[in-house]
Amino acid sequence: MQEIKCPKCGEVFQVDETGYAAIVKQVRDEEFHREIHERLEQFEKEKNASVELAKTATAKAYDVALAKKAMEINDLKSQLNMQKMSQAASLQDALNKKELELAQKDQLIAGLTARLNAGKQEIELAIAKVVNEKQQELNDKEQNILQLTSAIENGKKESELREQTLITQYQEKLKFKDEEIERYKDFKLRQSTKMVGESLEQHCEIEFNKLRMTGFANAYFEKDNDARTGSKGDYIYREADEDGTEFISIMFEMKNEMDATSTKKKNEDFFKELDKDRREKNCEYAVLVSMLESESELYNTGIVDVSYRYPKMYVIRPQFFIPIITLLRNAAQNSLQYRKELSVIKTQNIDISNFENDLNEFKDKFSRNYRLASEKFKKAIEEIDKTIDHLQKTKDALLSSENNLRLANNKAEDLSIKRLTRNNPTMAAKFADLEKD
Repeated sequence: MQEIKCPKCGEVFQVDETGYAAIVKQVRDEEFHREIHERLEQFEKEKNASVELAKTATAKAYDVALAKKAMEINDLKSQLNMQKMSQAASLQDALNKKELELAQKDQLIAGLTARLNAGKQEIELAIAKVVNEKQQELNDKEQNILQLTSAIENGKKESELREQTLITQYQEKLKFKDEEIERYKDFKLRQSTKMVGESLEQHCEIEFNKLRMTGFANAYFEKDNDARTGSKGDYIYREADEDGTEFISIMFEMKNEMDATSTKKKNEDFFKELDKDRREKNCEYAVLVSMLESESELYNTGIVDVSYRYPKMYVIRPQFFIPIITLLRNAAQNSLQYRKELSVIKTQNIDISNFENDLNEFKDKFSRNYRLASEKFKKAIEEIDKTIDHLQKTKDALLSSENNLRLANNKAEDLSIKRLTRNNPTMAAKFADLEKD
């Protein structure tokens, strides 16, 4: 609905699109005809002004010429009268000669008059030419206006005809789409769940095989039958150059759904598993070919990049199956030279890395052997130190025993009966009795 405000009363009222378009068309047509009428009046005014200007200029030039000629004649007559008055007595004998001269003067005046008439005719012809040119220009402008008006009318008719044709074509296409949708729904209702999924896979495989020999002769496109990791995708696409360098790989997953299915799946329900299959199968890209969420404006617009959820992942409808391969393949081919240079650099880095790894391995082994030998040498030194310490202790013990034996010997040599009986009255009495006996 459009709002229109009345310029007189200021009231705002609403009209539908059809009424609004009719009002706009009416205003546009009235403005166009009014502008054409104003331009015709302006052209007529310009024409009249140009004619009047040309007439005024011609008349003015004619009056100037006549005045100039009249002045010349008056000057000649004045000179003649002065000559007659001043030379009447002395030039009576030359009257015939003067008459001849006057006759020549008259001829000159006649010639000037004839030239003046000829100039007047030339001016009139020039005025007529200018008027004709202006009239021709005005006629040309009027003709152009008529042609422009005719072209606008023809354009309006052609536009209306094209609009009607487009409406008819759109209605036919809409009818065809409705019929296709009905046929597709009927087809899906007659399929089992397994057949629904297989039909999409077969569709994609058939579309690829149509172009395999012409556009993808060196490509690998087969079903993913490797389920050793617990899951698998539907198809894997790989392609390499003449040197065998792989420059693109895509993991495909096809998902379809019957309209009568009670539980409706979403595309994002399969992102995580598809990304897992892509990484396990060492593929660069992941593409979900999906008929799910058929009413979604996001997925119906074309190729949808979902890299914000999982890296290098796209969701497409089946009609974009070949275009997504072509786009990713062309982009990968453009970067193939950089990949080759990177591969050479990686090879050089691998050689350097291998040398560094061998050197580091030698250093590690040498360090390990040195550490083990150092530990064994240290242990041997410790054992020697322990042995020396033990021998030292043994030596000290032997020296201590020798000292004790010497002390014992000295004590034995100092041993006497007196010493033995000292502080022992019983033994002293016994030894005293023995001595008495």
